[in-house]
Amino acid sequence: MIKGTGDMMSKIILTPKEQPQVPLEVDTILPDTLAGKTIDEIKSMNILYGNTEVELQEFFDVEGESGEDPSELQIEFNGDVYNTKRIGQGMTTGEIVVKGNASMYVGAKMKGGKITVEGDVAGWAGQNMQGGEIVVMGNAGDYLGSAYRGDWRGMSGGKITVHGNAGREIAEYMLGGKIHIIGNVKMLPGIHMNGGILIIDGNVISRTGGEMKGGTIIVNGRIGEFLPGFEYLGVRKDIDVDGEVMQGLFYKFRGDFATKGADGVVYTATAKNAHIVP
Repeated sequence: MIKGTGDMMSKIILTPKEQPQVPLEVDTILPDTLAGKTIDEIKSMNILYGNTEVELQEFFDVEGESGEDPSELQIEFNGDVYNTKRIGQGMTTGEIVVKGNASMYVGAKMKGGKITVEGDVAGWAGQNMQGGEIVVMGNAGDYLGSAYRGDWRGMSGGKITVHGNAGREIAEYMLGGKIHIIGNVKMLPGIHMNGGILIIDGNVISRTGGEMKGGTIIVNGRIGEFLPGFEYLGVRKDIDVDGEVMQGLFYKFRGDFATKGADGVVYTATAKNAHIVP
């Protein structure tokens, strides 16, 4: 048993034996599905190894104790699982901790609970996320909090925090929720964004908010290239973002008018972005 937030939590520890060249997929391994099972039952649960189903124990040592309540269960991946996909996909409650790096689709379609990755995550983390919280202590790949290919519905709720840098096209088609990147971001953050809040403390390579129609983006660092489809609305002081006051002076823009009906907002910190003002 471990201490949770004010409660005692049960804990299942999964220690990787190896990370094969063919990716593993563990979307079946959730607090929702492990609650109430014995260790032997958990060991024999199926995961995907390429296109083949194998038992969890083939690639992970399993120990700990599972309680009856999934909201009081923590799953710990005790090691680097850089080639293990879909950790926490679809989870609704409980907690997952990764003591290393993780592959693609961390927290995809997540509805509740909390995922903490102490290393880096690959692409598509938080894809179509609806609720809950993802914390990445390292860097995040491309398409963080975005829509699946061909879909127009990205992240709609919950919160993602990345303490390092993030890749391209994060918050694509975002509808709601909040993403906070403490480091730098590559091209096109907030592309096609329709709602929600995206905060970037570092710099953006270029094209922030391309074809966005709604939502709010705040960049505290530099924007390398600002798109021409935004209307400059002047300087704002101490802006209120979802009940949190961000102190300082910010240039405010509205757009992207390359898209019909656009009403997105981009704020940039004035002391660092004087070069982008029309």
